[in-house]
Amino acid sequence: MTRAIKILLQTTIPTREDDWHIGRFSLLRDHLASISDENGTPLCKVTTRDRETNVSGDDPELSHLDATDFDELWLIAVDNGDGLSVADCQGITRFRQRGGGILTTRDHQDLGSSLCTLGGVGRAHFFHTRHLDPDSSRNVPDDQGAKDISWPNYHSGSNGDYQVITPVEPIHELLRNSNTASGVIEYFPAHPHEGGVGVPDGEARARVIATGLSQLTHRPFNLIVAFESMMDAHANKLGRGIAESSFHHLCDYNWDTSMGCPSFVAEPPGNQTKDQPAKLADIRTYVRNAALWLASR
Repeated sequence: MTRAIKILLQTTIPTREDDWHIGRFSLLRDHLASISDENGTPLCKVTTRDRETNVSGDDPELSHLDATDFDELWLIAVDNGDGLSVADCQGITRFRQRGGGILTTRDHQDLGSSLCTLGGVGRAHFFHTRHLDPDSSRNVPDDQGAKDISWPNYHSGSNGDYQVITPVEPIHELLRNSNTASGVIEYFPAHPHEGGVGVPDGEARARVIATGLSQLTHRPFNLIVAFESMMDAHANKLGRGIAESSFHHLCDYNWDTSMGCPSFVAEPPGNQTKDQPAKLADIRTYVRNAALWLASR
């Protein structure tokens, strides 16, 4: 019998009730745990946790991630720039060097900017004050109505609504969906101010696989960058990777607004996920695809 894929689903902040703690990703956790094969055998075993620190300021799990038996790290960066220590980054890097798969996601402006300190997949994330988008024309506000949130802040729609995504040719297997007429994933949860991602300089085995469209400026923006497995200069076979523009694609509030959100979320939610729940099958299919693809299954 094939061993279950062991996934670490973790945020970059300590547990705080009025914040984006790991408990606000319970629907993602439950869906990952529900993925099974044709015989009903579970394919994934999920561990969830928020950031913890030891006396050295390091997360005891991330700083030694390569020494664990995890196959994948789904890292939800919701910090203000201090969510990863040097030792954490080193542990995550060694994890990918031994073939571990990594999904990284963040949000607007500088939220999750600790990813800048992480090489490889982390370099696909562009922020406001660190690791800016090399296309300077994009370093301007998209959602200009959010006065306290600056660029990158692409407005793909209200929380609780859907956005239509555009797969980039050739269609990546992460975006395949045999249950749609088009054969691809068509909808993602929307968010009023998504972050920026792109292919880092020198990454020959990475590409943008899907784009979204601003509902305010009608400007397209990158949603997902996929990193294929490759050999590095030290003969390490690097694991696959995914960089996403917003963790709101995956959190409870954007799948079901009745699950609630932190008090600092000011925008009124939409009701499309409530009125058209069948479209959530697309993001669930994407999650399944990601879990299997990152593990090279």
